[in-house]
Amino acid sequence: MTYLNAFIIGGLICAVGQILIDKTKLTPARILVLFVTTGTILGALGIYQKVVDVGGAGATVPLTGFGYNLAKGAIKDVDQYGLLGAFTGGIRAAAAGITAAVFFGYIMSVAFTPKAKR
Repeated sequence: MTYLNAFIIGGLICAVGQILIDKTKLTPARILVLFVTTGTILGALGIYQKVVDVGGAGATVPLTGFGYNLAKGAIKDVDQYGLLGAFTGGIRAAAAGITAAVFFGYIMSVAFTPKAKR
């Protein structure tokens, strides 16, 4: 059941993204920012935690999960370090994901050469 829930929640999030691409004039970059911001706001309000409880990795892997992770880290560090934690907590919580994205992006750019546009 865990896999099914993750598939359904992740699929719904991706379906919303696809609908935004198909039905609006929003650029992919704006949709990315919208998803991260939505995840951050819902995470700060405690709503996204309920989605994570049901969907597991289906909720934490998409971009909304990244925003949720930023909010969760900032809230935790504010409790521990005060106002400075609002600036450092999100980055601290998302450091592994950011590092992996940069590392694997670099590896792929070295391994593959894009074809020239004609």
